[in-house]
Amino acid sequence: MSAKAKAATLRVRQVKSGIGFSERQKATLKALGFGKVGRTRELPDNPAVRGMLAKIPHLLSVQGKADKASAKEER
Repeated sequence: MSAKAKAATLRVRQVKSGIGFSERQKATLKALGFGKVGRTRELPDNPAVRGMLAKIPHLLSVQGKADKASAKEER
């Protein structure tokens, strides 16, 4: 197994629009790869990403850790 396959990920969903919030918060949303409400992304579980998530918890929902096995089961 490669190091990339072993890396833990977080499943994150955008639950609220960035409209009406500061440009800085909108930039954080964009840096995480979000643009539209309802989109889900699997992001690496590292301190940088967790810090970004902590800055905009009112716009996102973190659904916990995801691994390869659980991703296959959901399909």
